[in-house]
Amino acid sequence: MAVFDRSELQASPLADLHAIADQLGLEGFRRLRKADLIDAILGAPSDGAPSDGAPADGAPANDVSVDAGDSATEIPDAAGERKRPTSRARRSRRAPARDAEEPPAKEERSAEGVVELLGNGSAFLRVNPPEASDEDVYISAAQVRRCELVSGDRVTGPLRTPRRSERYPSLVRVQTINGAPAGEVSEGARYDERPVAYPSERLVLDGADATLRAIEWLTPFGRGSRVVIAGPARAGKTEILRRLLGALAGRDDLEVTLVLAGVRPEEIAEWGEGPVAPATALSFAASADAQDQAVQRAIETSTRTAARGEDALVLIDTLDDLHPHVARKVLAAARNLRDGGSLTILATATRPLGGESTVIALDPELVAGGGPPLDLAASGTLRAELLVGEDGAEAIAQARASALAQT
Repeated sequence: MAVFDRSELQASPLADLHAIADQLGLEGFRRLRKADLIDAILGAPSDGAPSDGAPADGAPANDVSVDAGDSATEIPDAAGERKRPTSRARRSRRAPARDAEEPPAKEERSAEGVVELLGNGSAFLRVNPPEASDEDVYISAAQVRRCELVSGDRVTGPLRTPRRSERYPSLVRVQTINGAPAGEVSEGARYDERPVAYPSERLVLDGADATLRAIEWLTPFGRGSRVVIAGPARAGKTEILRRLLGALAGRDDLEVTLVLAGVRPEEIAEWGEGPVAPATALSFAASADAQDQAVQRAIETSTRTAARGEDALVLIDTLDDLHPHVARKVLAAARNLRDGGSLTILATATRPLGGESTVIALDPELVAGGGPPLDLAASGTLRAELLVGEDGAEAIAQARASALAQT
């Protein structure tokens, strides 16, 4: 049974709504405004329909049902006044009557491949992964969200041949994800509703870098931490984030994503030469809305990874140009799920947002001195004993107390 959520449809682009309406067989949908189109989709029959709104096998595409109370003629209301028939009723009146015996439905072509998410929220089903080809199948952003797809998922489902203006075929619906029915994979509590715990597994930063060693033992963080690297301009926030990426990239047990928002064009080029290519990269010339959307898309993908029981890490440079409520929402997405994986966020910002589990504060004067630039008085980790033990937490407390005494 197809289950459409009004809020999901409202968040979907018009092109996705048109694709759903086309599969439902709604007539004249391209002339409808978005609100009317959503009403028409929600009012269409759903019993036995595929999960993305395509008509059920054997159902005629132009068969549009009328809700109880609708009629093809004017209907008097309780006051005796006549109402005009609804748009669905008028479409039903125009629809040709079905013959007693209909020709059998055409056999659906099916596709199987590996999902590769795109920056705009949609995806491609790569039939010969990891190489792209003209046989790849387009997956709409609405299906990606509905089925909670992530890159690397192996998906099967029927496809629709491309129309005149399209280059690729489109996936009609998702049947299986990694061998299991799609409905089973996407069932369960939402990510935001799952029970969480404080981070308890420290992320080790191997290497000889003195600054990273200081961060590891004086401002530790773990799987599921919310970490902000804070400091004024030219305090070295981006450089610290770059070193952390170098220390954490390439692990088989950690899916690493890099997001650049509001940075300098030269920095985009530098990041591109690193161990992880940016999933999205917007300079400070991009609007705050565009940066909000880009960062939130990356976070949504990583939350699905964590919900599947895996560990994800998102590095963001920077939160400063996002709208404040979006920046807080992005940071709050990091968590250690009790019954799943984890999402860790490392982000730069001029100052802490509040709610961090670890703050790595930088002091520009210490940067100039050549030593580790940590401002211990302003830094700290919540429940550090879960990451480094009681003795380690006591050592951190003593170091902070000494730093505070010198200020």
